[in-house]
Amino acid sequence: MNIVNEGKTFEGHVLIDGKYIRKISAAGVVNDLQIAIVDTVDLETGVDKVIDGKGKYLLPGCIDDQVHFREPGLTHKAEIYTESRAAVAGGVTSFMEMPNTVPNTLTQTLLEDKYSRAAQVSLANYSFFMGASNDNIEEVLKTDSRKVCGVKIFMGSSTGNMLVDNRQTLEQLFSRSPMLIAVHCEDEEIIRANLKKYTAEYGDQLTAEFHPLIRSVEACYASSSLAVELARKYNTRLHILHISTEKELGLFDAKVPLKEKRITAEACIHHLWFCDEDYKTKGNLIKWNPAIKTQKDRDAVLNAVLENKIDVIATDHAPHTIEEKKQPYLKAPAGGPLVQHGLVAMLELSRMGKLPIEKIAEKMAHAVADCFNIEKRGYIREGYFADLVLVDLNKPWTVTRENILYKCGWSPFEGIRFQASVSHTFVSGHLAYAEGVLDESQMGERLLFGK
Repeated sequence: MNIVNEGKTFEGHVLIDGKYIRKISAAGVVNDLQIAIVDTVDLETGVDKVIDGKGKYLLPGCIDDQVHFREPGLTHKAEIYTESRAAVAGGVTSFMEMPNTVPNTLTQTLLEDKYSRAAQVSLANYSFFMGASNDNIEEVLKTDSRKVCGVKIFMGSSTGNMLVDNRQTLEQLFSRSPMLIAVHCEDEEIIRANLKKYTAEYGDQLTAEFHPLIRSVEACYASSSLAVELARKYNTRLHILHISTEKELGLFDAKVPLKEKRITAEACIHHLWFCDEDYKTKGNLIKWNPAIKTQKDRDAVLNAVLENKIDVIATDHAPHTIEEKKQPYLKAPAGGPLVQHGLVAMLELSRMGKLPIEKIAEKMAHAVADCFNIEKRGYIREGYFADLVLVDLNKPWTVTRENILYKCGWSPFEGIRFQASVSHTFVSGHLAYAEGVLDESQMGERLLFGK
């Protein structure tokens, strides 16, 4: 078995004891065993369960720092249970979920309600962002940084419309929050002006091809640069989500080690895979906020991942029903499902020679754990939680409605043939997914964060 971890790929074996990794051995040390799970014993034989990973690749389980699982209030689109199943099948062992549910997660009580629900139904490990609005700062400041991943601010409106557009409120949040602040950055005034311009010219003839013109490069940069300005002013721990433009990349520093950065950035799967040419065939199915932009922007964002200007890769998994997405452009909501296909899509880019598999492990696991200071996860290390994904790089499959696990039942990747597949997924030592079969006998755990 090939172990991909901390910038290296080497042959070896991993021994799991309960929730944790007990031993990592070089090839040949443990006979020909690949993964031994000593807490899963066959009751009839008393023999430890062994999974043969010969020829496969073991990576740390992906940690997705931006998902929308739609519960509570929007469960016709998705639920924590259904989307966590899809996540585990896609090699995602931990997720951080956003507050634009119904009701919006703007109080500590509503936040804890989400954690209680996840403890009952989530197959993956979980955390939830506390939401900020124009008038809940005192509630935000009650958030426990040990148990909650961060505070989310929508500096541009999106699904659920939790827009924070009051400059005084932003100053207060950036100056007073001791926690990581994650931001959605798009300038609302610019978007409104663009929408007015194109609507006046094209009316109801607008299609998804206009999306990157309305939610433009300028809208992204104006908002991102403001967030960076405020973070530098107050030394805030800032994390900017879903960077989609080449212009924004100048705001970030590749030279500072991640653990020393106060300002970090995220790229999303769809911005690394699609470009504006794809609107012609995909239409509203790839309508996201921020918009998917040009091939030049896409290539620049991917290069920034390689250069470490961008620190993590996430999905921004945001499902809607296919009926909602089939509405005319102006009515169709932004967002789409991705957690089941994010890892294999990045492995496909690796197969194309666009990024090393070691960089995938770094940006989808190591760096997320470091960015959020997650305790004992994100690496294949002795004493760490056994959050692991075993992949077969030579097992092609095609995405179809029949093998999609999202509650919404569709994917922007439908019809695409991936060369790699997820073989097994371990969540806190539990074999939650094996060769197409989910084991729902054990739920994931609440993520904890260091200071």
